[in-house]
Amino acid sequence: MKVCWFIPIALMISLRLSATDAAVGARVATITINPKEITVLHLRPEFESTIRMPEEVTSVILGSPGEFKAEHNEGEPEYVYVKPITKQAAQSNLLIATKSGHHVTLELVSEGTGIPNQLQPVDFLIEYRSARSFLISSDSGTPTMPAAPGKIPGHEINRADAGSESAPLSNLDEEFRQQQKVNAPKWTKWEDKQIETSIGDMRQWSNQTVISYSILNGSDQPVEIAPPQIQITGRSAAKKKKKKEGNGIISDQLEIRDYRLSATRLEPGGRTDGVVVFDRPNFKESTEKLFLQIAQADQVDRPILIRLPFTPPISGDGK
Repeated sequence: MKVCWFIPIALMISLRLSATDAAVGARVATITINPKEITVLHLRPEFESTIRMPEEVTSVILGSPGEFKAEHNEGEPEYVYVKPITKQAAQSNLLIATKSGHHVTLELVSEGTGIPNQLQPVDFLIEYRSARSFLISSDSGTPTMPAAPGKIPGHEINRADAGSESAPLSNLDEEFRQQQKVNAPKWTKWEDKQIETSIGDMRQWSNQTVISYSILNGSDQPVEIAPPQIQITGRSAAKKKKKKEGNGIISDQLEIRDYRLSATRLEPGGRTDGVVVFDRPNFKESTEKLFLQIAQADQVDRPILIRLPFTPPISGDGK
């Protein structure tokens, strides 16, 4: 009889010890949206993590669908669910865009099924909230995260200023408001494109240039708009006299400091307004030209290039 009782008790103790060793560390975090930052999301096989956005999600782009799974449905428009689908260590990226033009970039990290007490805690819930505005400038006073440059760990909390909602509009916000008030922009149609474009003011702010613009969906199908780019294109001097070898065109992307876009998804007849701030070079060669690059999300390899004057016609003192 003693042996009969001893075996079940030993089994129960063994099971309890095993359950304790396999305990999973969990994190829940609230993060302020900053399109310049990358959130590191720690995942684990057989666990699902939840991402909650402050508004309706319009698109979810996953870098490696063979190693991770990202789900979003119309019944829960603010939520995205992510989980690894392989037990091996894996890494990928995830881009989430919302109805008003907010977007966040996440780095997905799964260490696989290693030793439980040596693994990173799992980020069970990441809740994003809107910042004071869609733009977060370099001098906005946002706390610096203790992580690699350009990344914030998923468990860190970025606290917004208490009275931020009543803060005055920035110069960039004013530019955006002015473009939204243009009732009848002069639209330019583009061959084989669903969208039409209109350029607003172009100003010089210290060593930066700001340009406002609008986009109209003139088709009968919804379209997604990619973030704006600024391109400078010129002819290579070494090939000017060698036409048989090709045109020798060189194209570079200029650094964008900030931008704002009222919506990334446009229904038929829908309009979106935007403002972009970029670092314009102090000089250029005579063959080089400056362009605003606008593209549909499904045609990023065939963008619309809108020629811009190198010297802005309006000067300003933007901050």
